[in-house]
Amino acid sequence: MNELTVIGLGASDLEQLPYGVYKKLKAAKKIYVRTLEHPVIENLTTEDIQFHSFDGVYEKYDTFQPVYEEIAACLIEVAQQESVLYAVPGHPLVAEQTVQHLIEAARNGEIKLKIEGGQSFLDPIFTALKIDPIEGFQLLDGTSMSMDELNMRQHTLIAQVYDEFSASEVKLTLMEKYRDDYPVTIVTAAGSSQEKIVTVPLYELDQVAELNNLTTVYVPPVASDEDALRDWTTLRRIIAVLRGPDGCPWDRKQTHESLKKYLIEETHEFLAAVDAEDDFAMVEELGDVLLQVFLHAQIGEDNGYFNLEEVLASVSEKMIRRHPHVFSDAAAEDADAVIANWEAIKRQEKGEQLEPLLAGEHRAESSLQTSYNYQKKAATVGFDWPNAEDVWAKFEEEWQEFRQEITEGSAAAQLDEFGDVLFTLVNIARFYKISPEEAMIHANEKFARRFGYVEQRVKMSGQGFTAFTLEQLDAFWDEAKKQEKGE
Repeated sequence: MNELTVIGLGASDLEQLPYGVYKKLKAAKKIYVRTLEHPVIENLTTEDIQFHSFDGVYEKYDTFQPVYEEIAACLIEVAQQESVLYAVPGHPLVAEQTVQHLIEAARNGEIKLKIEGGQSFLDPIFTALKIDPIEGFQLLDGTSMSMDELNMRQHTLIAQVYDEFSASEVKLTLMEKYRDDYPVTIVTAAGSSQEKIVTVPLYELDQVAELNNLTTVYVPPVASDEDALRDWTTLRRIIAVLRGPDGCPWDRKQTHESLKKYLIEETHEFLAAVDAEDDFAMVEELGDVLLQVFLHAQIGEDNGYFNLEEVLASVSEKMIRRHPHVFSDAAAEDADAVIANWEAIKRQEKGEQLEPLLAGEHRAESSLQTSYNYQKKAATVGFDWPNAEDVWAKFEEEWQEFRQEITEGSAAAQLDEFGDVLFTLVNIARFYKISPEEAMIHANEKFARRFGYVEQRVKMSGQGFTAFTLEQLDAFWDEAKKQEKGE
């Protein structure tokens, strides 16, 4: 089997090229290169060394992945006929996707692959920027990086930022986490006689005049939490400090039990923001809900029982496990099938039910939610009305029984029958996929809002409520309704 040898051209010009690599290039009859746009190639063409370039492949595609795949496929095909020398910028194993495809082919027995040296661009970059990688750094591909990959507390190097368009894409991704004027450094041809280093605010990244294949963007680690407010670790650090020995006395004394009411309150406030269709309020209220989650996780860590990573692992594992139609080969045609799969997986996970079915469904803070939970849980084992019409019939029955007890029953019987009416109303809500708890919150807020208008109208009159008849007060109520509807 012919050998396909990959060799690195180094980070910049001929002065940095190792002598052994130079000798191998001089001795080769034919050299394939990913691109001719490299200072070493410019120098060596004057020495009558012939290069076969794949630059034309770039023009065939809108993205890089098919370019790299075609280059690798071409090299594999040529290697079936003769030995091949393939030269790439930098080091073959640093930010060189074509080589990764060739490695995969070698593992599959398609080619015999040999990878030889070459200086990567990392050494001269570290020297130019005077940074020590032991402090922690990440190397990202500017053509495919995402916000989730960014570690704001490490040195970040971004390669493949070779023109205005790629720089613009990188800029927009960085702006998802960094402030617009955060300083970034553009390094071009590091270590060579043409080395250029320019530091600009992030918003000017795509306005730098010189961007090419030898350009790397450097983003320094953040110096303070204020510079990393969009990073998950920042909130965790803040909560840890608040709960620490020198933190806030109020935060330090909180427990899971003492925080329960705040989680409920913040959840209701978020639901109100959703009802108001107020995106800015949703951002704020979701932050308050997230604060409660982080506080509970920190309390768990402080007590030595669990930490945030266990919370994340638990929910991530559950989402993957219970969505086999997404992460595996199961099928689910619609939302109802998804729910059926979900419940089946839950039953399989829990195995034999040793405790009562309704155990764990009680919610001390909400009888409405408890009723909803009980009915939903009972329905999972078939204890449910077959259709909504049967529930409506049950409601009529319970309503009549309640009315009869109002007429001739005791206070205890009236209380009991009215509970049955409410319970059946919750069942109706469940059949129509309405949250009774959310509906009640909405109704309470609506009453408070409209009654506030009535109260305002009474105060404007300079008199008290007793000066108005119920009909007059009800007219104010109707005015409030019309204002809400924009009539």
